[in-house]
Amino acid sequence: MANNSIELNVQMEVEKVRNKRKDWGLKWYVFLIPSFLGILLFMVYPIFESLRLSFYQSNGTVEHFIGLANFKSVLSSNSFWNAVWNTFFIGIFQIIITIPLGFIFASIINSTKRGQNFFKVLYFLPNVTSIVAAAMIFAFVLHPEMGIVNYVLHAIGLPAPGWLSDPSTSKWAVIILAVWHWIGFVIIICLANLQAIPSEMYEAAKIDGASGLQQWFFITIPNMAGTFAFLLITGWIGALQRFNEVYVLGGPNGSPARSIQTMGAFIYERGFTGFEFGIASAATYIMFILILVFTFINLKVSKMKI
Repeated sequence: MANNSIELNVQMEVEKVRNKRKDWGLKWYVFLIPSFLGILLFMVYPIFESLRLSFYQSNGTVEHFIGLANFKSVLSSNSFWNAVWNTFFIGIFQIIITIPLGFIFASIINSTKRGQNFFKVLYFLPNVTSIVAAAMIFAFVLHPEMGIVNYVLHAIGLPAPGWLSDPSTSKWAVIILAVWHWIGFVIIICLANLQAIPSEMYEAAKIDGASGLQQWFFITIPNMAGTFAFLLITGWIGALQRFNEVYVLGGPNGSPARSIQTMGAFIYERGFTGFEFGIASAATYIMFILILVFTFINLKVSKMKI
């Protein structure tokens, strides 16, 4: 009887502990409510509201249903396709310059025995710099008359381009800024993968008589395939969403002559300058489809499973 009484008391105590844990578990969920409300209010609701507006002609106060007319208007707009061309031109050259250059710098840093942390910080500093502040500095540095770049070019007897005042050079000014700002991220990601490659592979290659350059081509680069795919995908997504720097350098219409207006700037111009929220919403979903398509293509080309 005494043993049964003890077992009963133990079971009761265990049950009390379980009930307390259940009560505390339910209470902790209460603390998640503000986060869920924030996600619903600032992420989920805008997505569906933008989708709804894409089927309406709306200036923010008055609206009426027009079906797919907004999508037809965007797809037939020369300004939109010019923005698409600018977006892809800047994005392509940013990627094909930054990824190889960042990989080379990462390989050099990885081969050094001292000062690796110093170089990591040095190259990553531009990435943590506000892109708006960086764009304002570049606007001054590349100024056709007061900029230090043209001053140096004049001093050594070279022609000084208009940079941000000439449509033929304005895209390259944005590309220079994009490469400078993104290359630190590429270096850090490549360096992390380089340091994860097993040293045994290099030791075996040395025994077989492979030179340092051969090891780099036949061991390092193949082992970096996954990293290159990741950088390519993230680079494309960022490039297709480019807005901040082109807005600072050229305004919503991408001056001069809309030469640096991207899809993001086109959406801002039509929505918050022209108050054509239906057009802006339709352009947003077209941009979303383009990002989705190119991400899918990149994954397939990289032979990665979705």
